[in-house]
Amino acid sequence: MRRPAVLRRGRHGVPGRLWFVRTAYRCRAYPTPEQAAVLNRTFGCVRLVWNKTLSERNHRYRTEGVRTSYRQTDASLTGWKRTGELAFLSEVSCVPLQQTLRHQHTAFGNFFAGRARLPRFKSRTGRQSAHYTRSAFRMREGVLTLAKTSTPLRFVWSFGEVDLASLEPTMVVVSREPDGRWYVTFAIDITGTTEPAPAEPTGHAIGVDLGLTDLVVTSDGERIANPRHLARKAANLARYQRRMARCARGSGNRRKAKAKVARAHRKVRTARQDFLHRITTGLVRSADVIAIEDLSVTNMVRNRHLSRAISDAGWGEFRRQLEYKCARAGRTLVVVDRWFPSSKTCSACGHVLAELALSTRRWTCPSCRTRLDRDLNAAKNILAAGRAVARDTVSGDACGADVRRQGPSLPRSAMKQETRAVRHSA
Repeated sequence: MRRPAVLRRGRHGVPGRLWFVRTAYRCRAYPTPEQAAVLNRTFGCVRLVWNKTLSERNHRYRTEGVRTSYRQTDASLTGWKRTGELAFLSEVSCVPLQQTLRHQHTAFGNFFAGRARLPRFKSRTGRQSAHYTRSAFRMREGVLTLAKTSTPLRFVWSFGEVDLASLEPTMVVVSREPDGRWYVTFAIDITGTTEPAPAEPTGHAIGVDLGLTDLVVTSDGERIANPRHLARKAANLARYQRRMARCARGSGNRRKAKAKVARAHRKVRTARQDFLHRITTGLVRSADVIAIEDLSVTNMVRNRHLSRAISDAGWGEFRRQLEYKCARAGRTLVVVDRWFPSSKTCSACGHVLAELALSTRRWTCPSCRTRLDRDLNAAKNILAAGRAVARDTVSGDACGADVRRQGPSLPRSAMKQETRAVRHSA
């Protein structure tokens, strides 16, 4: 499975500036029992360092009101290794332990900047990972050897277009999922002074409206139904969870039942990701300008009636994939403001309704008497707003831009816009 490639250009797209592409390749790994023991010990030490550092950070901030720097956490780690109680931290590679301190320092920086929530403690039952930088692994002719291991780690390379023998990763991440599967991720940085050639232009722009019945409705009239991956597996998940609940805690049967629950969740997750990858790749290939709506998924999932359906749809993952794929292909992605009345605005004349119930799927414009489909009308309005932004922006630099206008953003008819009775139909 290939992870997203992030394209970072020079300032304002000035040619000759240094740019780099960061790509990650994720593969299945098959460690030997000896390697698995070393990696499991490393996971435990990484988790202990994270939790202990996080506890001390929180305690110091609550009692003294002072933040903890990375240098202070690094000195604490050195002191722990010299104690008899935590001397076993020296038995594993020091690089993953240093990396977890760096990650926590970055997480707190994002939290204080308002970009993320407060870091939480790590659990031994969740996904485990260890990050190895260049000083902690050796990669020669496609053979990977990690620190503290004497034999190469076996993995399956499934990317035929990339020569494994010439691969020079800057970081290797070894992880173990709750269902027992092992993975190894290779992070690659490619730098240069000449930007990669963008994808062939299509001369087409498209607006996208996201929903629950139809996951994607485009301004071209295309509708992609919501497959509801979690809903289709809900019965199996409930049965596996009931079996796990009947097992005694700490028993072998409970461990097996828990792995079965994790495998069921993994199947749902991978099916959803594959479906979203197919949709987003098709959109990027078919249009030069893609306009979407800025949905506040975090606030929307607070609705207890729709939270499961919204989470199953994967709107946030859909936008994330579109962002990095548009950046990699040189496409323009315009994100329209969430308060833009895309559903209540007539795409034919620009009339804006005072109110429009969520249950109303089709309505007739009281101004021009045009019969409108709610989702298709919203997609057309989103496209019009996205085109207005793309016209004033250099191609490829509008990714993530917001349309934040006071009042309606689309042209309205010359006649006076008054509130009239509107005819709805479900």
